[in-house]
Amino acid sequence: MTITFNRITFITIIALLALVIPLTSTAAKLTLAEGINKAGRQRMLTQRMVKTYCQMGMELRYRKSEKQLNAAIYLFDTQLEELQQFAITAEVKAGLAKVKRLWRGVKETVSSEVKRENIEQLRADAEKLLKASHEVVLMLQDLSGTSQGKLVNIAGRQRMLSQRIANLYLLQAWGFEKEPFTSDYQTAINQFDSALNLLKKAPENTKKYWTHSKRSHCNGVFFSTAQS
Repeated sequence: MTITFNRITFITIIALLALVIPLTSTAAKLTLAEGINKAGRQRMLTQRMVKTYCQMGMELRYRKSEKQLNAAIYLFDTQLEELQQFAITAEVKAGLAKVKRLWRGVKETVSSEVKRENIEQLRADAEKLLKASHEVVLMLQDLSGTSQGKLVNIAGRQRMLSQRIANLYLLQAWGFEKEPFTSDYQTAINQFDSALNLLKKAPENTKKYWTHSKRSHCNGVFFSTAQS
């Protein structure tokens, strides 16, 4: 696989941006916006775990990668528990139960010794977990009934895509230059660009709106204060 300087620079920036995303969680009662944000962060963690697993397998900053993987496992567990306590409809409860079932297999793999022969199955299992986690986000977004809830979801999905781009790049660098990794890689880049343009053009994305939203509730929710 030929890797140009620009591609290396690009993926390094993506990886560094991921490191600044807070890996903290609180036990405080969640608002609907916080629920959307945390459920959205679960999507990102499915991709981060694949990324750090690859890094460890390739012996890239092994100890730091191991620390990041362990932090991601802990955060996924913690947020899943918070979301299950927050489940406000039977549909959301069932969606989270599905996430929990799928999480068991992924957690077992990422908590065990890193092996190259496990990576394709891990990625397949993480994709199922990603889909189930995304379904929960959509349920919560629909419950919010606002355009702001949708924007929180889209912004949160960008975190997932940054990690997805990184892990797909690493998979190819590790020798897995085949479908669906190659096409998924380009698709993720295109999706990130498209969503970024959408967020930039959103009418809510103005200085006046965000200044006002810090002082007022949208259906009882501070959408402007949702964190990474």
